[in-house]
Amino acid sequence: MPKKLRLTHVLIIEDDTGRREYPLKEAITYAIGRDPDCDLRLFSKFVSRRHATLKSHQREEGTRYYEIIDGDNGRPSANGLIINGQKLKNKVLEDEDEIVFGPNVSAVYRQIAEQIDEFDITLISPGMIIDD
Repeated sequence: MPKKLRLTHVLIIEDDTGRREYPLKEAITYAIGRDPDCDLRLFSKFVSRRHATLKSHQREEGTRYYEIIDGDNGRPSANGLIINGQKLKNKVLEDEDEIVFGPNVSAVYRQIAEQIDEFDITLISPGMIIDD
C-alpha cells in the first residue's frame, strides 16, 4: 500500500512564562515579538515589540519551508537574532535550528515527519452504531 510523508512544522518557544509549542500553518507569515498583536508572542522585556518575522514558502515540488527574518518590514530588532550561535539577519530554517531572541528567550524549530497510509480504512460493524 502506498504511503505518503506529511511534514509538520513546529516552533517551540521558551521565555519568562515557560515553554510553548506552536504548530505552524501553511501560507502564513507570523510576527514574533512582545507586542500583544504579534502572532507568536514573546514574554520578556529584552526582546523587541516586533522582533522577527517568520515566513512560509513553497518549493516547486509542493513542500513547505520557513524563513526567519530579523525585525519587521525592514526595521531590525534591537538585539538581532542568534541562530545556532551565529548572529544572522535571516535564515531558511532547518530541523533543530535554535533561535535566540534575547536573554532567556529562545525557540527551536522542528520538522516532524509522519507516514500516512492513503488506503488505511477503519471498518465499522453495524453493532458499533448508536442510535439516538
